[in-house]
Amino acid sequence: MFFRTLTAFLLLPLVAVAQTGKVSSFDLDNGLQVVVIEDHRAPIVTNMVWYKVGAADEVAGNSGIAHFLEHLMFKGTKTLKPGDFSDIVSRNGGVDNAFTSYDYTAYFQRVAVDRLPLMMGLEADRMRNLVLTEEEVLPERDVVLEERNMRTENDPGSLFSEMRRAAMFMNHPYQRPVIGWKHEVEKLSLQDALAYYRTYYAPNNAILVVAGDVQPDQVLALAKEKFGALKPSDNIPERLRPQEPPHLAAVHLEYSDPRVRQPSLIRTYLAANRRAGDQKEAAALVLLSELLGGSGISSVMGRELQLNRKIATYATAWYSSVSLDPDTFGVFAMPAPGVSLRELEEAVDEVLADFLKEGVDEAHLKRLKTQIAAEEIYSQDSIDSVARRYGEALTSGLTIEDVQNWPKVLAGITSEDIMAAARRVLVKEKSVTGWKMTKKEVSK
Repeated sequence: MFFRTLTAFLLLPLVAVAQTGKVSSFDLDNGLQVVVIEDHRAPIVTNMVWYKVGAADEVAGNSGIAHFLEHLMFKGTKTLKPGDFSDIVSRNGGVDNAFTSYDYTAYFQRVAVDRLPLMMGLEADRMRNLVLTEEEVLPERDVVLEERNMRTENDPGSLFSEMRRAAMFMNHPYQRPVIGWKHEVEKLSLQDALAYYRTYYAPNNAILVVAGDVQPDQVLALAKEKFGALKPSDNIPERLRPQEPPHLAAVHLEYSDPRVRQPSLIRTYLAANRRAGDQKEAAALVLLSELLGGSGISSVMGRELQLNRKIATYATAWYSSVSLDPDTFGVFAMPAPGVSLRELEEAVDEVLADFLKEGVDEAHLKRLKTQIAAEEIYSQDSIDSVARRYGEALTSGLTIEDVQNWPKVLAGITSEDIMAAARRVLVKEKSVTGWKMTKKEVSK
């Protein structure tokens, strides 16, 4: 997070973030949840359909099927030919796309508000009326494999990330890549895609999020008209995933690749996620990540590793709080010229140990809370990001109230809360440390 000039506007209370737009929620008889986020500044709307299923819900051996089906959802239906969906959106002046994560799959269109009925109709159509054939499925599988080649096989950083994540999670399906393991994607079939679609793509497993220049009663009427007749599924599995056993030993990985231009060190720790009605631990971890590495050279790691010791050219920390199950907290550093990764790792360990002893700089924490308040306010400028915030949270087990209360929870976190969270998370035995190197480097 970068520093910005502070003005009186930035000093608004954090709770003001939750009051910038009215949020309404409804449930249709078939189980579809409808969330309406009002923003009347411009006559546009973002229409999103979120499915409560992602890569972590896949059957073992079928990795990549969630992302594969995302591609196939742009094929034909009983009323549309392959490719018609995006063509219609484009002809009506809109943009559309989709994305898959571990805990959800989402589809969206951004259009003029008078095109909302058309967009809802298109999404309702493909929710239950997708038509797939071998002639469409197999070539699209090749497209996914080529995407994996470009984004993963040809990128040493992505390969390194896959290996680290597989080592981080011994039992939980967060261990496998969202795009899928190549050898398993190669075997995905029409039958796999149809079985997955028929199981998970139903109104009672979906959330419709509409954000923009709309009224709640208007959206509800449209949702009933377009989605109300769709039959719910009666075979959606409960989201019970294998959980992690206790981690008792630190893991260390060394990855060498001649394509690596800059060596680096990255460490991840198992960490709690935001939980419905209980977000305090996650909020403390957000602030911990900002203190350690989220504010450039003014952060703990930046100041010590880059300025004082001059042992790193870059250092940061991060934590993504929204996930259905516990995920990770991470730190990252790049060594200065002539510094080995072993020396850098020792320095990182020392900085973290010193932080655990010395505690939080209260002035630093106060500045960070002001920055986070500002970022929360600025984020309201994008209806897409607001819609995504709610969709991501709701498909990950949180509630609308959790989203609205989040700024207040962050504001109430104390230095004692942060240090307690740090002591629980920054445990070497619960970590995976990776070195990314060129072939010429030696891990001395």
